[in-house]
Amino acid sequence: MATTELGAALRHWRDHVLPQAVGLSAGGRRRTAGLRREELSQLAGISADYIIRLEQGRATNPSRQIVEALACALRLTQDERDHLFRLAGLAPPRPGTVPQHITPGVHRMLDRLTGTPVAVFDAAWNQLLANSLYTALMGEWHGNDLNAVWRNFLNPYNRVRHTTESKGALQAAQVADLRRTAGLYPDDAHLRSLIAELRGRSTQFDNLWESAAVGEHEAGRKTIDHPQVGALTLDCDVLSVAGSDLRIMVYTAQPGTEGADRLALLSVIGTQLLTG
Repeated sequence: MATTELGAALRHWRDHVLPQAVGLSAGGRRRTAGLRREELSQLAGISADYIIRLEQGRATNPSRQIVEALACALRLTQDERDHLFRLAGLAPPRPGTVPQHITPGVHRMLDRLTGTPVAVFDAAWNQLLANSLYTALMGEWHGNDLNAVWRNFLNPYNRVRHTTESKGALQAAQVADLRRTAGLYPDDAHLRSLIAELRGRSTQFDNLWESAAVGEHEAGRKTIDHPQVGALTLDCDVLSVAGSDLRIMVYTAQPGTEGADRLALLSVIGTQLLTG
């Protein structure tokens, strides 16, 4: 029964999300005004076949990651998201865990900033959402590399140009930030696992953790070495979303600079680069 209710709820929400409301074209003939399964598949990063099986009640026990991805793609409110978790037989995220819900308002803001690279992170620096220009600028990440702290300590590949000093300052700020997050969300098992693995695999992270390093993310100017359009010098700002502990990272270019010209070029060719 729960799975049947889950399928009915997914179909209902999918039928009531307008394509243009999630940045998709509404062109072509449609049987309903809402999203096609293929479009929901694209937005959530889940196969269309699996969505069909969920809606038809042939798939059971979706993971928390799948439920979270569907809630994000369908632009559900906090109450709707919690209801979706319960229909899937899962407990909604507890107050002691890192919030990952992206409000419809934050979604709409990203929809309107199509010419600006923007990404949304949770308090543990997991990338939850990024617009296409951000992905074209910084690259497409998967798995553990979706966590910015993991990436900066354990992945040598990075398009952002750093000096030894700037890299060290960023890492110290990230460790301090992660320590603050661990104190705020003591019941988050994924966060504890992330910290334990970072301490076990990175001597630099472990030393900073032991030293109780103090630091914070600040606005700054960064140079990104892009493989197709060259170096872009951009301003990077991190905005906080009140009440949710989300962080919105925004890259902008000073008008009239070479960085602005290259960012404009990237906004034109970015889709081709991602699909090529």
